Amino acid sequence: MTPGVAVARHGRLVVPGRFQPPHLGHARLVEHALSLADEVILVIGSAQESHTLENPLTAGERFHLLRVLLDEEVDSWRGRVYIVPVMDIQMNAVWVQYLRMLLPPFEGVVSGNPLVRVLFEEMGYASYKPPMYRREACSGRRIRELILQGRSEWRSCLTRGLLGELERLGFEERLRRLAETDEAG
Repeated sequence: MTPGVAVARHGRLVVPGRFQPPHLGHARLVEHALSLADEVILVIGSAQESHTLENPLTAGERFHLLRVLLDEEVDSWRGRVYIVPVMDIQMNAVWVQYLRMLLPPFEGVVSGNPLVRVLFEEMGYASYKPPMYRREACSGRRIRELILQGRSEWRSCLTRGLLGELERLGFEERLRRLAETDEAG
């Protein structure tokens, strides 16, 4: 996407992510995608993964948390955003075709991940790199790292509702338990 050039309006765009956990950066991402398209498909990637340090939340938990985030942060998302969990296939070359099989028709992707954009572009789809929101602090990986370090600044990346839901799920304790080892210590 070239700065200063008018952006084509789309019917539907894909926004893939793992959302581990969803945060304010994801809300800004959805807002950006909705400025480019009438509808957005949020693809919850690695849907088969849970209870690991990289993917601590289940697909169902992420689905619920995304709805909480959207309700709190994104105006008029209802009726415009689909949320679809998708399992990994570990074959980058056919991943876009896999999504075509699972999802309603779409015209392109909005993603900060260069590999994702390349895969869509190679299949002839539109590809957009969104502006990044507080990327140094508000990424799922950074949030998980800060929790494991016992630091609290990660909380500024989440809404009140998300914080409450993560507390209800025991998210911090789950991460700490997953980080334990069986080594004598």
